[in-house]
Amino acid sequence: MNSHELIESFGEFARSKNIDRPTMMSILDDVFRTMIRKKYDQDENFDVIINPDNGDLEIWRNREIVDDNSEDIWDHDKIPLAEAQKIEPDFEVGESVAEGVKLEDFGRRAVLMARQTLIQRVKDLERDNLYQKYKDQVGEIVTGEVYQVWSREALIMDKDDNELVMPKGEQIPKDRFRKGDTVRAVVHRVEVINGTPKIILSRAAPAFLERLFELEVPEIYDGLIVIKNVVREPGERAKVAVESYDERIDPVGACVGMKGSRIHPVVRELENENIDIINYTDNLELYIARALSPAKVGSMKINQENGRVSVFMKPDQVSLAIGRGGANIKLASRLVGMEIDVFREAIDYEEDISLDEFQDEIEPWVLAELKKIGLDTGRAVLAVKKDDIVRRTELEEEMVDDVYRIIRQEFADDEDLDENSLETAKNRVAAGKTADAKADATDEEAAVTHASATETAPEHTPLETEVTNENEATTEEAGASSPAEPAQ
Repeated sequence: MNSHELIESFGEFARSKNIDRPTMMSILDDVFRTMIRKKYDQDENFDVIINPDNGDLEIWRNREIVDDNSEDIWDHDKIPLAEAQKIEPDFEVGESVAEGVKLEDFGRRAVLMARQTLIQRVKDLERDNLYQKYKDQVGEIVTGEVYQVWSREALIMDKDDNELVMPKGEQIPKDRFRKGDTVRAVVHRVEVINGTPKIILSRAAPAFLERLFELEVPEIYDGLIVIKNVVREPGERAKVAVESYDERIDPVGACVGMKGSRIHPVVRELENENIDIINYTDNLELYIARALSPAKVGSMKINQENGRVSVFMKPDQVSLAIGRGGANIKLASRLVGMEIDVFREAIDYEEDISLDEFQDEIEPWVLAELKKIGLDTGRAVLAVKKDDIVRRTELEEEMVDDVYRIIRQEFADDEDLDENSLETAKNRVAAGKTADAKADATDEEAAVTHASATETAPEHTPLETEVTNENEATTEEAGASSPAEPAQ
């Protein structure tokens, strides 16, 4: 391989890797000077002239002519007069000689080594440029084309044909990529493995949602609205706390847009992920209540030392606060930075039954599905609509109907027992009144009986009143058994 072929092939390779001309010239000069140092031990008196456009290469060795008997003839920058006159007979002592060195003089092995070195230097430079480029773009959105999809990751090519990787754990569970698809993701991190940079993309990171809002909401991009915190369960639910620095701008309304025009593109990009936008406040109680939306909070107790919050709410709001699979309460806890415990407000006039009491009649997996959405008592189940339970669990309508029937039957049996007890009490009252009537028709013995009956009557009269009150309570319980629509 001559110098022209070497330079020309390297120039084409460097241009294909988007290496600029000054960098390419620097690499060529460095490689050829390395060759010179290996052959001549130094390169200080050598000139290397390269023209990568047409493949020209010139190497000149500059030395000073000294007398043949001089002690300096062994210096690297000196040449004896006799040797110099072989190059040009007119040379004299003290003049400088520029001797051309051909690439073939270095040997075939050295030339092949130089070619491999040039290619390796370009690859190293390419890797370094890739690392520097994406190191500064961590947290920013990039667009690429899906090149290949594997079980554990997807290979994405950017516009410069750089390889980017999106692991399965950084994808939205509903993502289904095919070769050639255009995909947007955020640069999650940049790693160097065995000297090779690895660019990790993510669509599941909170930063991806934040960057999408910056693209869709001009007020966020301009800094008028600030995103205080973002928490996500990718593909399921997300909560975003926003604050406005301009009192005239409603941060929640600005993020949603007219008829949802701004938030809809974000939701579609995230595969229909439910997004709750919350107005940030320094009032911790109000912030926690907003974080638990759409559930309505009754009261709460905050223990800042332990970082826990006890929230009390109506039974029909508990399932909304917990959410499907506990997603809502987990996100709310992460959003406010405290552990949130949800409790039902006590209702004195209603007796409830734990779902664990129905294990003999309802299959354990069905009970587990109900508990996942925060329904752990009979009345809590009856307080939620069938359609809502079907939507938030894996249960079918027929199974939910059976659960309703079993629970209602249990409450009905308890009410029947109460009614039987009340009927017995009524019979006792009636028997006492009959004894009073007989006592009025007798003489002295009837008078004693009458007196005895009179003492007994006051004990039964309050019981009759008690029966009436218990009847009213039973009616209220029966009315409360029908499922109530949960607050939206």
